[in-house]
Amino acid sequence: MSRDITTYSDLPALVTHLRSLDKKYILLFAYNGTGKTRLSMDFRLAGKQFDEEGNVTARDTLYFNAFTEDLFYWDNDLRNDTQRVLKLNKESQFFNGLQELEMDNKIRPLLHQYADFNFKINYEEGLVVFERQEIIDGTAQIIDHIKVSRGEEKLFIWCFFLAVAQLAIDRQEAYNWVKYIYIDDPVSSLDDNNAIAIAHRLTSMLKKGDGEIRTIISTHHALFYNVLHNELGSAKKFLLQKKDNAYTLQDTTDSPFLYHISVIQELKKAIENDKLYTYHFSLLRNILEKAANFHGFKGFADCLIVNDDDEDKTLYNRMVSILNHGGYSFFEAKEMLEENKKYFKQIFDNFMNNYKFNQELFEETNITEIV
Repeated sequence: MSRDITTYSDLPALVTHLRSLDKKYILLFAYNGTGKTRLSMDFRLAGKQFDEEGNVTARDTLYFNAFTEDLFYWDNDLRNDTQRVLKLNKESQFFNGLQELEMDNKIRPLLHQYADFNFKINYEEGLVVFERQEIIDGTAQIIDHIKVSRGEEKLFIWCFFLAVAQLAIDRQEAYNWVKYIYIDDPVSSLDDNNAIAIAHRLTSMLKKGDGEIRTIISTHHALFYNVLHNELGSAKKFLLQKKDNAYTLQDTTDSPFLYHISVIQELKKAIENDKLYTYHFSLLRNILEKAANFHGFKGFADCLIVNDDDEDKTLYNRMVSILNHGGYSFFEAKEMLEENKKYFKQIFDNFMNNYKFNQELFEETNITEIV
């Protein structure tokens, strides 16, 4: 189990190391405040070339981070409170030439996987009008210029970026300069269901590429990270931390048990709040598989603890296998049946009672601090 930790004096030194890695995927888990966004910007800067006058002559990184989200901003029509639009910063090269590429038709099918509203983009004026169908007096009507929620706004921006990234992965001529895709925390302000769905959609898209583009993904979201960790098995994986003014990378590529605490916390919270959904069986199986790997067992069934009753073990094994749905039933978040909740709690409680953890890790004050 790898515990290699390397210290870097500053972000440029860390960027140099990340760019030297010959890996298709690099995953970084880091707490908020570590410097993930600054790292993504320094990584982007390292890929730029400038002429003598300071103009950019070449670049190699397509990136998504908080600065990307800031390219979109609201005009809420404060005077009339009717013509609300999301504006695009037309000075950014991010939007150059997108109208000719029919981006609306590329964004819409992505967005409709997560949301029920629609949109129209006016590239000349640099604005987006959102609309939603509503039933008024028994008749379906389209209401436009609506103000979408913060989560819906972030979903739209993410789908906008994802459509652009797909062009780069497909080696569309306008994006043949892209050598790296750098994605930093695309799931902030989103619920767990959407976070998991986004991770699954992203990894599916990346794995269909030809391998010429390298991808770096950084996040503080444990659930999002765990899906990436499972889906991109060949990725190089690190825990990024900041100590004093330096940065450390802990190589966790061969550490299958490092992120188990966050998932256990998620499951414990779901049980306590009686908010158990079918996709939680996938997370439970993930924990059981990590435990089996860590303790040298052949499979997750060896970590199913029963009270000397082989029939219960067979039942538990079938429950976890079948309700896991082969990986991800996240797009339709269905609450478990009461009987399935009962079995889920039994499996989880038996596991926790048999494999002793430091209970302080699961106290409310520590839940956001432990990976």
